Amino acid sequence: MSRTHLLRTALVAGAAASALLLTGCVAGEGQAAQPAAAEASGDPVSLEGQTLAIDFATYNPLSLIIKDQGWLEETGLEVTWVQSAGSNKANEALRAGAVEVGSTAGSAALLARSNGSPIKVIDIYSQPEWAALVAAPGSSIDSVDDLRGKQVAATKGTDPYFFLLQTLAAEGLEPEDITVQNLQHADGWAALQNGSVDAWAGLDPIMAGAEQAGATLFFRNVDFNSYGFLNAREDFIEQKPEVAQAVVDAYEHARAWAAANPEETAQILADVAGLDLAVATTVITERSNLDVDPVPGDAQVAVLEEIGPIFVELGDVATQEQVDQALDTLIDDEFVTQADPARFED
Repeated sequence: MSRTHLLRTALVAGAAASALLLTGCVAGEGQAAQPAAAEASGDPVSLEGQTLAIDFATYNPLSLIIKDQGWLEETGLEVTWVQSAGSNKANEALRAGAVEVGSTAGSAALLARSNGSPIKVIDIYSQPEWAALVAAPGSSIDSVDDLRGKQVAATKGTDPYFFLLQTLAAEGLEPEDITVQNLQHADGWAALQNGSVDAWAGLDPIMAGAEQAGATLFFRNVDFNSYGFLNAREDFIEQKPEVAQAVVDAYEHARAWAAANPEETAQILADVAGLDLAVATTVITERSNLDVDPVPGDAQVAVLEEIGPIFVELGDVATQEQVDQALDTLIDDEFVTQADPARFED
């Protein structure tokens, strides 16, 4: 029996066991039960006066909708919103406890968990094509082989960085064949514009703006992009399960809202990211697949199993055993499998 099958079997069994408990709360590895009174009545637990520290990010459109609409605040929660400039920054905030819930690429979540960060993925917010290799307007670079001996901007610990590494391997190059400048995403685009680097491992929505400005996406492969993961700290899951449920409920309501309101979704992204509406519309309609199964499971693990060995090869994780253990313990699907988006309907 595969490791993934065992994991999902255990999760299902844990969810079934918690449903049998009629009093008290049970909290453990991958299992944080809802208070019994709320389960019996079917009504959400009152969140009045409770706190939540959560991120928003331009690469996560659902987070922007939730923040804009104020749904979490309407539950009585005292919400602190923290912007994540990239998956690496979201991971730093999660590890430090600056946020309890943060959005990253799946690759970044696996890297963090492999190195001991106490996080679990509780929802899949997108299956995007958000990374590609980008050349400046008028550049002579039009293939991966042209990168030999060149300077490439990438944000280490994020999907574009792992996209770059997978691309090099697929095209017969080694990481040593290029020089990576570790720059945050917006700084990478700036460096490409001023000629400090020859190429950039880009991330939307900044990349879509670059494309509108004449930059070329000279290498694309949607299979090298990992999913968008919504991650929560384990202590948050254990201590505030009712808040975790509210967050996932809000995400699933936002997913339906985005499908019903694509123009408004693009406008929200344009406003937050400072993009032209046409660019934001491209990101939402062409490169952000929000209509994806939100339950983390086999599909995500399959992608991460391909990326994990790269961590070890580059020394970002000490051993493959750490990667395997992270894959075994990363997923917590209990909240999304019982999500109630309707709690936020008008």
